[in-house]
Parts: sequence; C-alpha cells; structure tokens
Amino acid sequence: MGQRSYGIDPDRIRAVARTVRRVMDRGVEVAIVVGGGNIYRGLEGTARGMDRASADYMGMLATVLNALALQDALEREDVVTRVQSAIPIAEVCEPYIRRRAIRHLERGRVVIFAGGTGNPFFTTDTAAGLRALEIHAEAILMAKNNVEGVYDMDPSEHAEARFLPTITHGEAIERGLKVMDSTALSLCKDNDLPIYVFNMSDEQNIDRIVRGERVGTLVTA
Repeated sequence: MGQRSYGIDPDRIRAVARTVRRVMDRGVEVAIVVGGGNIYRGLEGTARGMDRASADYMGMLATVLNALALQDALEREDVVTRVQSAIPIAEVCEPYIRRRAIRHLERGRVVIFAGGTGNPFFTTDTAAGLRALEIHAEAILMAKNNVEGVYDMDPSEHAEARFLPTITHGEAIERGLKVMDSTALSLCKDNDLPIYVFNMSDEQNIDRIVRGERVGTLVTA
C-alpha cells in the first residue's frame, strides 16, 4: 500500500521486487506469502456484521490480486515467478501443489503463495507458517510496516515500549505480543521454525538478514 490509504502502490511493489531479486542473486530460494489487508480485511467485514467465512474468503481473494501485482513487478526485474493459490483460479495462476512449489524453487523460481490457507478462520500468518513447513524453509522473514521488530507493548500507543531483539515463540504467545497470530506462532513453535521480524521500509533489511546480520527481532525456540 505504501503511503496510500488503500490499494497498491507501484513504487512500493517495485521496491519489494528489487529486494527479492538481490536475495535471489545470492542463490537463495525464496517463497512469498502475501496478505490482502491493503484491499480487504476479513475481520473488519465481520465487525460490520458480515458472516466470518464470507469475509475471510473475500480477504483470501484480495491476496490473489496482490500476488499478481507482485509477480508482474518481479518479472519486470527478470525474476521468473509462479503464483500458486490455495483457492483455484485456473485462468490466472496455478493451484497450490506442494511438490510443484518445491520443484519451482529448485529451478530458481520465486513462488508466491496466494489465497491464504484456502480456509476461513485462518490468517495469512498461519498460511506463512504452514507453507514454510511444507517446503522445508529454513526461516520465516516477517515484514512489518514502519516497525523495527517486536516490542513489549504497542509502540504506536506507548512511548515507553521496549524493543526486544530476541524472544521465544512461547514467550510471545504467553505475553500476547503482536508477532503473528497465536495459531501461526504455535505452529512455528512446535516445529522449531525461527521467525525474523523486521521493518520492510528499509529495502536492505531482507538482504541483511540473509547475509547473517542481526536485524529486527529473532523469534526462536
């Protein structure tokens, strides 16, 4: 969304694509899970009285729009990309097939996972954890908007909020910290999957994390 109040900012998408290309140039396999909150949030629809399942499906379809926009930006950077959706939309992207996704990664393609988990009542956080485990990812890089990482309280509401450079999955769940939703965090905790939470506003951060630098917060077992 960039600086916009709604929709897709082409400059922001291009910045993400440039970052991903730099990481790909290092020989790293990259898969991306996109959200859809810049277009539609299921929970907001539910708050207005909409059926939760219907609202969640609308949110999942919004992620497909973002995935296609990101695919276009990546291909403009000469990065071969495939979009796989948990909700089949044969005309615009592939259905999610685990072995095919792994094969794409082995061939040096970026895979964008859209459509969340394909089920209502689950967030794209849970989709990220699930897909990461399915493709045997080494880590999840959790991009945040203008937030450096995890704090002991909401920094937008509390000036005294303290930055946490490291924290365990269990501590994040117990303290109710806004890393991922509790279902996703539990999934990562049970499978010892580390999560790097960082500020996406700095284009260099993903590359720094891949190079082994400490950026943002590391959530680990």
